[in-house]
Amino acid sequence: ILFLSGLVFIIGFRRTFSFFFQRPKLKGTSFFFGGLLVVLLRWPILGMLLEAYGFVTLFRSFFPVAFGFLGSLVNIPLLSQVRRGRGSIPIP
Repeated sequence: ILFLSGLVFIIGFRRTFSFFFQRPKLKGTSFFFGGLLVVLLRWPILGMLLEAYGFVTLFRSFFPVAFGFLGSLVNIPLLSQVRRGRGSIPIP
């Protein structure tokens, strides 16, 4: 519920609705909302598993973009120093 309300606040109700109810994403949407319903019917483990499958199905095309972004974080000077283990970071 918090995920949905956050998405509505970020991109708006109309775009959220159109994202979830695109024809190719109906399978993921049905699993996500079905899992939400199962959680509300007091079967939390099963509901969370259904929601997780729906989430992965809905955002499958976004994962390569996110992993590519995480891979580019090592190019940030401060983070690359921490990753290499060059001791303490100097404080200006």
